[in-house]
Amino acid sequence: MMNNSGASNNLKPKHFQPERGDGSNQAIRVLVVDDEQSIIDSIELGLRYEGFEVRSVQRGYAAIDVASAWSPQLVILDGNLPDLDGFNVCRQIRRQSDVLIILLTVRDDLADKIKGLELGADDYLTKPFHFSELLARIRAALRRHLTPTSNILTAGAIALNPDTREVWRADVPVELTRKEFNLLHLLMQHPDRVLERQTILDRVWGYDYYGDTTVIEVYISNLRNKLDRDPHGLIRTVRGIGYMLKVPPGKHSDAVAIHANNQTNL
Repeated sequence: MMNNSGASNNLKPKHFQPERGDGSNQAIRVLVVDDEQSIIDSIELGLRYEGFEVRSVQRGYAAIDVASAWSPQLVILDGNLPDLDGFNVCRQIRRQSDVLIILLTVRDDLADKIKGLELGADDYLTKPFHFSELLARIRAALRRHLTPTSNILTAGAIALNPDTREVWRADVPVELTRKEFNLLHLLMQHPDRVLERQTILDRVWGYDYYGDTTVIEVYISNLRNKLDRDPHGLIRTVRGIGYMLKVPPGKHSDAVAIHANNQTNL
């Protein structure tokens, strides 16, 4: 049984809420996957107290869907699920994302631990456990994962700095509105992956937006005019579904340092 009494508050939530360029804070998104509601409730309570944004599901296939649509930065994944075991869920999530994954399971033999790590899990915690240990492992994983050498995203000739909210095309600065920048940032975070219109509305316009989805077409058109006028170029329309950022081969969007002569622009 998990014990929540060991939760520590030595590190305040703001330490895991990096400053964005618009001056606001964005909480770390955590997806909790477990078939025991009592464990979900306990983890959710502890993580929300620590300042994390939390969602939870109790089924493996649902976990894959939510991980794809919501793009969490961390998944806490039970190894024993009723429809698809956590090892297979881990494998499928890892195919589409580099999200951090911590496996929780009653299996404590070495072979299962090795299997989980080989399938892409970043850490492994055996039940029963104390919340304080889970929290410590989460913090350690985030420190390793969220300390890139550079925050600059690149895709073809496009470079985007999420910290300064600056964008360049072939080293030339491009002026974008707030919504245009947020839309481009979302697309560059998920290269070569189709994002549904509703997902884009939720992430860029907010979950409480009830307007017409055609607003996305207007902003996509604006981005194309400013970055790439070819409708079959960098930003692609997937008819009836949504949009995707199609990155040229060998030029995948990633948090990488761009050429040194661009650093003077930052």
